[in-house]
Amino acid sequence: MTPFTYHRATDAASAVRLAGGSAAARYLGGGTNLVDLMRETVERPDMLVDVSGLSQAIEARADGGLRIGAAARNSAVAAHPAVRERFPLLARALLAGASGQIRNMATVGGNLLQRTRCGYFYDGAARCNKRAPGSGCDAIDGVNRIHAILGASPACVATHPSDLCVALAALDAVVHVEGPAGARTVALVDLHRLPGDRPELDHVLAPGELIVAVELPALAFGARSAYRKVRDRASYAFALVSVAAALDLDGGTVRDVRLALGGVAHKPWRATRAEALLRGASATAATFEAAARAELADARGLGHNTFKIDLARRVVVAVLGQLAGDAS
Repeated sequence: MTPFTYHRATDAASAVRLAGGSAAARYLGGGTNLVDLMRETVERPDMLVDVSGLSQAIEARADGGLRIGAAARNSAVAAHPAVRERFPLLARALLAGASGQIRNMATVGGNLLQRTRCGYFYDGAARCNKRAPGSGCDAIDGVNRIHAILGASPACVATHPSDLCVALAALDAVVHVEGPAGARTVALVDLHRLPGDRPELDHVLAPGELIVAVELPALAFGARSAYRKVRDRASYAFALVSVAAALDLDGGTVRDVRLALGGVAHKPWRATRAEALLRGASATAATFEAAARAELADARGLGHNTFKIDLARRVVVAVLGQLAGDAS
């Protein structure tokens, strides 16, 4: 492990000051991903700035929205009454995300920035453009069962592992950031990058920028929502495919919808094409099928993961059908 210095921040301003805009500094929340990466020498920071003492507040806004401090523990968010009442898909995504012990340690801010679980990324003997830019990608012709079917590139086919981020993408969440250049907000759907020819860049944050909170706008039909995760075993496994959805019906017609997919791309995948087709359409299995097929029209398999295309289609149809049935 590379030697590093350790500092504990008392607030966001001191954390940003301590990190000093250094690309070699890392913010430490729960450490459930970063410490593993350091142990495997995938991450080699020369400085850790402990931000676990920052705000853990979960604020239920009067207008129906939520503001969640970046240091809030995943278990606390999943159990919060306002989360469970207003955005049940968010609670369900968190509960599907990991073991109870990990949820008790993991923070919201850290969850957003966790890195891929691609085996080649963790294997120092493998070629991985995300870990070692320019080295190649062994996953493309290797064991690629868990890898991307949407938005991939010849440089990288890794997937983003977060369940929380899929739910937040569906809910139009906004990320509040502070850094050396000041404060700004980033839409969750714009926080993470597709790989292109720079797969080593997971997100759009500049060196030293710190996530301080996540805000969810009010969603009148957020209570009619669901999160479904398909995985190889019942617990502590990353998604092969996941679907976050919220559905608003006017009789038998889709008035509005939110839809996002996980386990299929380098970032949480907001299904905007499917949403556009669903709005104003009849809430039928045929409509849901057509929307799912349209969203997945550009999906491409690599061999071992080709089954994901049909799996994603079926899960989208099933989740939307579940929500439509609940409304009848």
